[in-house]
Amino acid sequence: MAGLGNFSDLMKQAQKMQRDMGKVQEELKDRYVEAQAGEGAVKVVCSGAGELVKIEIGKDAVDPSDLSILEDLVVAAVNAGLKKAEELRHAELAKVTGGMNLPGMF
Repeated sequence: MAGLGNFSDLMKQAQKMQRDMGKVQEELKDRYVEAQAGEGAVKVVCSGAGELVKIEIGKDAVDPSDLSILEDLVVAAVNAGLKKAEELRHAELAKVTGGMNLPGMF
């Protein structure tokens, strides 16, 4: 029955990892990354939980005769911010998982 002890230890480790990952995911809601596009014409802030928190648009980025440029800059900045947020999330969760890539966790 020695195998049952090992299984019990494994389950305890898995439960601890799950609790730790939940804690990290909660903490990521209060961590932020910034990104920009158009040499800072559009800046965004995203949370580590992958939510867009803020958009700043510089006055020089607004040309009423050509809003498509501004739209492209907003999309580029948001995508860059979300990518940074994802990288932060992966890095923080990897600390808990020891670098193991667990399906459904990232």
